[in-house]
Amino acid sequence: MLNRYPLWKYLLILAVLIGGLVYSLPNLFPEDPAVQVSSARGDGPVDERQLERIRESLEEAGIEIKAIEGEETSLLIRLDDADDQINARDRITALLGDDYVVALNLAESTPTWLQSLSASPMTLGLDLRGGVHFLLEVDMDAALEQRLEVNASAMRELLRGERIRYRDTEIDGRTLAVTFTDAEDRDAARRLISREFPDFDYASEGEDRGARLVMTMTDQAVNELQDYAINQNLTTLRNRVDELGVAEPMVQRQGPDRIVVELPGVQDTVAAKRVVGATANLEFRLEARPDTPDAETETFSFRNDASRRADLMRDVIITGDSVSSASRSFDENGRPQVNINLDGTGGTLMNRATRTNIGRNMAVLFIEHKTRDQVVLEDGEEVTVREPYTERGLISLATIQSALGNSFRITGLDSPTEAAELALLLRSGSLAAPIYFVQERTIGPSLGAENIKRGVMSVQIGLLLVVLFMLIRYKVFGVFANIALALNLTLLLAAMSLLGATLTLPGIAGIVLTLGMAVDANVLIFERIREELRGGLSVQQAIHAGYERAFTSIIDANITTLLVAVILFSIGTGPVKGFAVTLSLGIITSLFTALLVTRAMVNLIYGGKPVKKLWI
Repeated sequence: MLNRYPLWKYLLILAVLIGGLVYSLPNLFPEDPAVQVSSARGDGPVDERQLERIRESLEEAGIEIKAIEGEETSLLIRLDDADDQINARDRITALLGDDYVVALNLAESTPTWLQSLSASPMTLGLDLRGGVHFLLEVDMDAALEQRLEVNASAMRELLRGERIRYRDTEIDGRTLAVTFTDAEDRDAARRLISREFPDFDYASEGEDRGARLVMTMTDQAVNELQDYAINQNLTTLRNRVDELGVAEPMVQRQGPDRIVVELPGVQDTVAAKRVVGATANLEFRLEARPDTPDAETETFSFRNDASRRADLMRDVIITGDSVSSASRSFDENGRPQVNINLDGTGGTLMNRATRTNIGRNMAVLFIEHKTRDQVVLEDGEEVTVREPYTERGLISLATIQSALGNSFRITGLDSPTEAAELALLLRSGSLAAPIYFVQERTIGPSLGAENIKRGVMSVQIGLLLVVLFMLIRYKVFGVFANIALALNLTLLLAAMSLLGATLTLPGIAGIVLTLGMAVDANVLIFERIREELRGGLSVQQAIHAGYERAFTSIIDANITTLLVAVILFSIGTGPVKGFAVTLSLGIITSLFTALLVTRAMVNLIYGGKPVKKLWI
């Protein structure tokens, strides 16, 4: 019989529509403006006395609290009004002082029963949800210095292995100089080193005890090092952002030495800066013996006790670059520790260094590059100058009990939070060169709310115009098309929520375009039905022919558009990808609603019935 679906097809369409409705519902529950309070040391949340002081302070300011939720290491205060967020943060910060980190946040408000079905709202991009924008600059001079220090360490080991005597090494800019006891040792060292390190220009200076070998890194090697530093930092920053769990972040290069990082939805700028901008690395060194020459040792203090000091060898066994994985845990006494696995090369170097030094102490040195602003006078005017500096401190100093391999642990950490962040940094990789924050912008939720308001208005206007056109042009069949259009929008929102797609302003533009294109298929079908009716076919035959004969044209048109959307997604970045995602999903949902949903409605109303006239 014409224009009748089997029962299973009606049930399938109904199931898809119900699923779409359920998984689009979370988008009706907007996130609550909130303030998050956490200990600066990560050792615990706010206690009851301080919580009562916070409550009284906010009540005095007329700030209404919606709810207070305590988590393992932080406190979340939900507010009724987004305009109160900044005021609440400032008051809590003044109340608690520097011992706590107080940050803006957006707390999910999806009902529990929807969360139990793994239903969650769409992720909003930086332009809609707010977040942080960082412009970072890579310190290329520090990258060059780090590379020369590594080369100097390798050269010293090479000279000791060949029993060539040297006095000390010195680094200045892109030049590395080694001083020898006589010219004969210098010339022997030059022949040896030049074979292993071809990226230098070599020059001999002085005689006797002033004999020096001066090595200057070539221009080509410097350029290659700078490219490596920026690309390695890009990779490391992407890994760190992935560890933060930020949806659709942007990490990309800008110019020769800068990197842009955008983190949608992140309001805790302090935590974001601490993880993204951390330039920490580890060095594993042996403690110096009492008879070791001063030129081969360095003295460092412990991070948690500046009065304790230790003399270490200048040569580095391995650095954090050799770490393949790291995780936080606790030792048998409940103290935090980091479990480390090394890559093949790192494991070999560690085993070689420890198996011949059993009973000797090995230190873990924590290195962090920072900056401080200083005000100086230039031409009679005060100018703020950024001064980079490096902090080095010992985490632990332990006796080597047996030869170590690819796996071991680091103890002596102050708190679980410190252990977690150290593990995160080691997992994501160390930076090839220090980075400094040149620009920092926080895009607040209020700006995002304004963008969402305008985006929703554009969708509403587009939807209204399409609905009016279809009603006027196609009457009852226009009602079918409009119902399908509403269901199409519901399915599109559900699909984006399920897939975790990020909605941006270009994505909203894609939704508006989808709404305009969604009725194209119905227009083709309805016009075909009209044409068949004018050709003398019966109502049932005209409906059947309209859907069947328009099918090929509809598929061809939408497939070509889908291919363009896929190409845009594969080669585009940022906003272009957001547009391509919504356009692709919109095409799929439009085909489902136009070909199956409207046909099901037409079949239920007209199928198998003696209809003499169609209102179309």
